Amino acid sequence: MIIQPAKQIRGSLRLPGDKSISHRAAMIAALAEGASRIENYSTSADCEATLSCLQQLGVRLERTGHNLLIQGVGITGLQAPASALDCRNSGTTMRLLAGILAGQSFTAIMTGDESLRSRPMQRIVEPLNLMGASVSSQDGCAPLVIEGRPLQSIRYELLLASAQVKSCILLAGLSAAGRTEVIENEVTRDHTERMLRWFGVPIETGAAEREGVNARFAAVQGPAQFKARDVSIPGDISSAAYFVAAAALLPGSALEIRNVGVNSSRVLFLNQLRALGFDVSITDNSEESNEERGAVRVRGIEKPKPSGNFETPFLIDGLSVPPVIDELPLLAVVGSQLESGIEIRDAAELRVKESDRIAATVVNLRAMGAEVDEFEDGLRVAGVTHLRGAKIDPQGDHRIAMAFSVAGLLAEGETEIEDAGCVAVSFPEFFELLESVAER
Repeated sequence: MIIQPAKQIRGSLRLPGDKSISHRAAMIAALAEGASRIENYSTSADCEATLSCLQQLGVRLERTGHNLLIQGVGITGLQAPASALDCRNSGTTMRLLAGILAGQSFTAIMTGDESLRSRPMQRIVEPLNLMGASVSSQDGCAPLVIEGRPLQSIRYELLLASAQVKSCILLAGLSAAGRTEVIENEVTRDHTERMLRWFGVPIETGAAEREGVNARFAAVQGPAQFKARDVSIPGDISSAAYFVAAAALLPGSALEIRNVGVNSSRVLFLNQLRALGFDVSITDNSEESNEERGAVRVRGIEKPKPSGNFETPFLIDGLSVPPVIDELPLLAVVGSQLESGIEIRDAAELRVKESDRIAATVVNLRAMGAEVDEFEDGLRVAGVTHLRGAKIDPQGDHRIAMAFSVAGLLAEGETEIEDAGCVAVSFPEFFELLESVAER
């Protein structure tokens, strides 16, 4: 894919459904009793992997355009798959579905592509085995062999900030006897809790007693039974981030993204852009299917005025990292245009994503002329950089490909994104929509 420089980003967009919410809506609807209609289900390959696995488990579903009809089978109604469940590139599919399978009455094997088979899974193997399941891995990675068994409830404190691990345990708790509680010392996305509550599952959430940290807990009572319910999914805020950044960085731009999810655990990226002086706002707030949504509006201005002292690089570290983990490569691109530059630390988790995102971001920014220092847990980008077009290797990672497409809009000369088809993992319409709002 060749990206040409752009003068401005102008227009109005509606984006496909949020990937994180879509996974959860499909899985929870499959465990409900009755038929659920899901509106604006994600078009991503990751979410297609979830549907494929559910079908292998005996769940009947119909898809019409962006809408989905799922016939739920109840908590214990899944069937043993005839072959291994292929989660493709989707870590969310594997980690969340493992929690559901742990309490079933059959054995299932979960695998995926080469990238997924290299990602850490011990973080879910341990709590599921503590609940009484038998889950084995290959040196802490997929393929996973899950021998479903009657589960017992546990009280589990997360060892790292992970909405996927939290969700895995809560979904396992739906079929466990008693109260399953997860404690997190760093607040993560709460889409699972919101979706369970939408389907009528009794779930408790609140502050956990921990000194010096903003700890939270979520708990479910099992075994649970719940009825089907229709779900409307907002546009994906993580997908919106690329358009927002492009519009913010190109003076004269004016962009509106309607009906996008603005869950409080997902908008730190927008808040950081505002702190850097960019003109980004959220309007038309509403709530549907227990998720907040609104319109994101962006104006590109000549000289953003950051709040605070930014003589040193704008720093993203500590508790600020988990809420923007998907947007960190994009923020590194943004940092190349800041007078102060940007520094990202405490982000070693980026090295075990679809690619080593720290290394991929560093090598590609350097290829475009940026001065970048690499650390084990992050990177530092010096600004302001006059980017030049280059050949970009996203290493098969959709987030890297999209972040450097934004960089290509700012650069002098054309930018070639190799293996551009990898964006289909999360956002197959990305390049088409980007061209629709880019003015040259």
